[in-house]
Amino acid sequence: MCEHHHEYEDENKKSPLLRIGFAIAIFLCGTFLPVEGVVKFVVFFGAYLIAGGDILLKAFRNIIKGEVFDEKFLMSIATLGAFSIKEFPEAVMVMILYQVGEYFQDKAVDKSRKSISTLMDIRPDYANIEQNDELVKKSPDTINVGDVIVVKTGEKIPLDGVVVDGSAVVDTSALSGESLPRSLKVGDNAVSGCINTNGFIKIKVSKKFEESTVSKILELVESASKNKSKAENFITKFAKIYTPAVVLGAVLLVVIPLMFGGVFSVWFQRALTFLVISCPCAIVISVPLGFFAGIGGASRVGILVKGSAYVEALSRPYAVVFDKTGTLTKGSFVVTEFNSVGISKEELIEISAKAEAYSNHPIALSIKKAYGKPIDNHEVSDVEEIAGNGVKVLLNGEEILVGNLKLMEKFGVTCNVSNAVGTVVYVAKNRIFVGHIVISDELKDDSAEGIKVLKKLCDKVVMLSGDGFSAVQNVAQKLGIEDFCAQLLPENKVEKLEEIIVEKPRKKSVIFVGDGINDAPVLMRADIGIAMGGLGSDAAIEAADVVIMDDKISKVSLAIKLAKRTMTIVSQNIIFALGVKALFLICGALGFVTMWGAVFADVGVTLIAVLNSLRALQTKNND
Repeated sequence: MCEHHHEYEDENKKSPLLRIGFAIAIFLCGTFLPVEGVVKFVVFFGAYLIAGGDILLKAFRNIIKGEVFDEKFLMSIATLGAFSIKEFPEAVMVMILYQVGEYFQDKAVDKSRKSISTLMDIRPDYANIEQNDELVKKSPDTINVGDVIVVKTGEKIPLDGVVVDGSAVVDTSALSGESLPRSLKVGDNAVSGCINTNGFIKIKVSKKFEESTVSKILELVESASKNKSKAENFITKFAKIYTPAVVLGAVLLVVIPLMFGGVFSVWFQRALTFLVISCPCAIVISVPLGFFAGIGGASRVGILVKGSAYVEALSRPYAVVFDKTGTLTKGSFVVTEFNSVGISKEELIEISAKAEAYSNHPIALSIKKAYGKPIDNHEVSDVEEIAGNGVKVLLNGEEILVGNLKLMEKFGVTCNVSNAVGTVVYVAKNRIFVGHIVISDELKDDSAEGIKVLKKLCDKVVMLSGDGFSAVQNVAQKLGIEDFCAQLLPENKVEKLEEIIVEKPRKKSVIFVGDGINDAPVLMRADIGIAMGGLGSDAAIEAADVVIMDDKISKVSLAIKLAKRTMTIVSQNIIFALGVKALFLICGALGFVTMWGAVFADVGVTLIAVLNSLRALQTKNND
């Protein structure tokens, strides 16, 4: 069945070339053979129908639908008009060259589409399930949460889950754009869409197929065309006004000269030439293709943009605002200091770890790791997680507070303020201060270089964090960020972002870069929300306008550069197409351009604009 399908596709691709070749052959016969009168008309009209019969049919169908003024309508009336004044060769050649232009345009679109369809290859075909000591292939959407699947060498990971047996080296390039392989062992999270290049692993499924990373990414890519830019919307509106206007112009080009004694045949031919020149193909095709190619090129390096509207906003940044933890830093916290008051250090870390038993925050995880013992959750009750502050729990009937200074102040706890470099976590027992824990985080490897490049691309770089002042200041100094704020609650981050949005110039945008989980409100409020580390992060894909599939800060500047280049290409196409069209329309109206010249002008401008659009596909990581 598949073989026949592919044969059909190949045949379909060949048919335009065969039709064009056949039409050219008949055209040459009519040109060089000694045929006259009705025979000459039949030969050329036959070539005309072979080359442009489908265009006539589409124009007729569009008229029935009420869509009168499009390029097919213009081509049809211009060529049929040419036949009416016995300009047979010109009419046929208009259709032939138009079809040649359409063929090359389709080839260009296919090339652009392939860059995105490469990403679509991440869709898994099957999942292996063990049944009666045998591996059985099942559809991924039939697998339930909790099932254990097997992934062999060379196979795609079909669903998200946790490795429960074996080890493997996986290729994440389809998701992240990175060629470096990633090792998976027992306990590691496995993300759907990756390819097992070496090894044998068993994965306990944690999400259904429709909720998996691969499904969300595919949904994102498929819907990218819905969010159109101002440029695309302008072109759509422009075409609706432009086409009726040129038809009216062509009519007036005949009527007005006749009122002053002009020769009908001369001015009718000029009007037909005017119509051929006026076809807005170059603009209508090249602008959406430019954005499509730009989005496709970005996807090849692990940058997913949800639509051309975001490409446009991304290209004119005023400020890039960063979250700190997990964005500029690795988010892999390590406890570096214990300071107990009135209790032992052992008790301090024990009650802190148990209080954080239900939290998955990176700071909580580092405290539990430092404790290093199993935690009996039954000892913990009345858990209250206070956003941006910390946690309040009952531990064996005693109230434990673990969090920042604001949490201590909120519950009236007097404590010794620490000036340690890092994130300071304060601990209180029955509202009596019992010590603090210092936690340190590491900068990402490319954070410093990434910030340096960004400073050249925008007016200001800002860092907003909920951590203590000393920790935030330390990171800011290392990265060369002068504008930063510390000890911010999630709502405070939104307020600070609002202040930056108010001060920005009218046509500029404010970009927020976060991890997509804790920063969802800010990501959604910014003109452009960029989620870092989208690999396996549902919240990132949902909340952000742009998803960077790995954790590299350098990809933020690359995304801006690609957006700027895409907008430059689109602008070039608009200016070039409108400029050439305007020149040739004037020349055509004055009789300086023949029907042949009109054809070459239309097809030539379209092909140049399309080829220029394809430059947006040429993407490099070090661009």
